[in-house]
Amino acid sequence: MMGTINSNQDSRQLLLNEFLKHSGISDLKLLPLADDCSFRRYYRVQTKTNNLVVMDAPPDKEEVNPFIQMSDLLNSLGFSAPKILDKDVQNGFLLLEDFGNETYTKALSDSSKETNLYENAIDVLIEIHNLKSLEERVDLPSYDQKKLQNELSLFIDWYLEGRLRLAISEKEKRRFFEVWIQCLTYIESCRTVLVLRDYHVDNLMVLAERDGVRRCGLLDFQDAVVGPASYDLVSLLQDSRRNISDEITSLMLDRYFDGVEAVDNRNNFMKSYYILGTQRALKVFGIFTRQHILYRNSKYLVHIPRLWRYTLANLQFEALGEIRAWLDKNVPQGFIENEITMNDNS
Repeated sequence: MMGTINSNQDSRQLLLNEFLKHSGISDLKLLPLADDCSFRRYYRVQTKTNNLVVMDAPPDKEEVNPFIQMSDLLNSLGFSAPKILDKDVQNGFLLLEDFGNETYTKALSDSSKETNLYENAIDVLIEIHNLKSLEERVDLPSYDQKKLQNELSLFIDWYLEGRLRLAISEKEKRRFFEVWIQCLTYIESCRTVLVLRDYHVDNLMVLAERDGVRRCGLLDFQDAVVGPASYDLVSLLQDSRRNISDEITSLMLDRYFDGVEAVDNRNNFMKSYYILGTQRALKVFGIFTRQHILYRNSKYLVHIPRLWRYTLANLQFEALGEIRAWLDKNVPQGFIENEITMNDNS
């Protein structure tokens, strides 16, 4: 083997070497790829003939079966997800198709491509949301109110108390969840669809040689659920990782509503859009902070100002009035202003 993994987990490296050997790969070089907010690690496997990707998911921390299930499903439906070329479920290794280096994040550095790239990503959501009899093809957990509420604990536990060092009383914590229970009732009329959950530019790939929706490669879909149609849309258009203009957002929302067949009442849909955009932002505040506190991984903190700007804009909508009142009472304005102006080294 020409390369080794930069890891203290020697046993994982040995197991990975055995997996690749069993897959018929011996003369290779391993290059680390970007990781995510999980225990999964990815490496590019460079051989003399082609490139592949290997996922290293320690089985005591992560499961690979959900990824396998969703890869198979998405490919069977005509979308582009990395195909599974070999697997060792017991030890947590997958050998995957390599989609190359043209991520959406990289491609969007050329502003002339922005509209077309977002159109492709919106078209994927349109086709997913137009699927019929999905429940007959996949058995996924429901993204119900209980799960959405549980995720909101991350905001209080890790962000407000962990990062901002605010003391939130038990009474106020109860009030927080009470107002969210009331707020989440507004999304009950939103259609339920396949929700990929982490649908943003870091998880999308440009596959220029493919046609239609297959031009948009999908990554990081193992946490998929069945839930509100507005969730992946707001995940894409209120992306914590980049600024998206109001013009692009408006164009993409119009494209979505023009394309979906069983369209919801647009006003009701947008109500769920802003509610779930806020829920998602508060959850992500906690996830990014947890990465910093537990694992000293501070690279995601730079996105907090953008998340606050989205949140403050969402909170102007009437349905979120009680959430806005709770934040006004429990998070001093100075803390928010400081977070919005934080520098990249926070």
